[in-house]
Amino acid sequence: AAMKQTKGLEGDKMSIIKFEFNPKVGIDNPALTLTEDTDGEGMGEPRFYFLTKESTETFGFCLHEELGCQGHVIRQIELGGVAQRRGLQDGDRLLQVNGHFVDHMDHLRVVQKIKASGNQVLLAVLDGDSYEAAKSLGRDLSQMLPDDIRPRLCHVTRDKSGFGFSVSCPEGTKGTFQLSVLQDGPADRAGVPPGCWLLELNGDSVKSYSHTQLTRKLKQSGNKVTLLVASSAVEEFYRLRGLRVTAALADTSRLPFKVRELHLVKGPAGYGFLLKEDDCSSGGVGQFLWDVDVGLPAEQAGMKEGDRVLAVNGESIEGLDHEQTVHRIRAREDQVTLLVIDPAGDEFFHSVG
Repeated sequence: AAMKQTKGLEGDKMSIIKFEFNPKVGIDNPALTLTEDTDGEGMGEPRFYFLTKESTETFGFCLHEELGCQGHVIRQIELGGVAQRRGLQDGDRLLQVNGHFVDHMDHLRVVQKIKASGNQVLLAVLDGDSYEAAKSLGRDLSQMLPDDIRPRLCHVTRDKSGFGFSVSCPEGTKGTFQLSVLQDGPADRAGVPPGCWLLELNGDSVKSYSHTQLTRKLKQSGNKVTLLVASSAVEEFYRLRGLRVTAALADTSRLPFKVRELHLVKGPAGYGFLLKEDDCSSGGVGQFLWDVDVGLPAEQAGMKEGDRVLAVNGESIEGLDHEQTVHRIRAREDQVTLLVIDPAGDEFFHSVG
């Protein structure tokens, strides 16, 4: 529905004109309703956008911090770019990045969060007028957003009792699977919430699986299985907004595979490592760390030979070549922060998307 606020004729009343599509009226003849709003309830709701780009593309917008203007402001929306195609509007205020509330954060930190997201990012925004109105009323903007909108990735290792969960689905349907979780079993310990919905198994969508096919896939998984799951509230959140739930948006805090942040301060002999470009075991080309010198800053920071660099100073290097990555590392004369992952973790995350 399109909404427009206009100044009323009586005092400070606000007239809210809403254009609502009524199936009985038809798209060419939208229903028109006029309501009075005297307490700010006509304020717009946050909007959610899942942006996906190629490595050579940008998301097609700039994030501004403007004098006399509160919040992180969406500007310079590229004509035909990803942001415009999804529906972002000039002047929108950014409230959330990948499920994290950012309105209270330092501007540079928010920019880095978007850049570190790589080629996919989920944004929550509020139109500029509603944002200013909410601020003037002293509203807590975080309360306008759901508490947790992230699905969860869980890596379950079988024990003598099995994986510790059972699967149910409506008779005669495909792709709708709810999990019952055994308390203190392997699935419970891996963070699988009871009553959640199964979305992916080992990186593959279960949308087209029958119950028999899913059972067969579980047996073929051996002793370990990776599940992308969502609570009923999270599943409903994405479904109602027409957004696809992907592993890229998942909470990965319970996984045994972790990325590591290394902060290096250059010593008299330098950082003490070499960077080389090589093929990734998971496909494509990456930037890897080698020849880590004993006792120098790189080793002291926890660097291991074979680690792959994911980000430099908070910015993803996805799509950058060797020379561009070296330039990023040298951008600050005496220090650098690297986000890295070991080979086992790299292969795992690639396998689950």
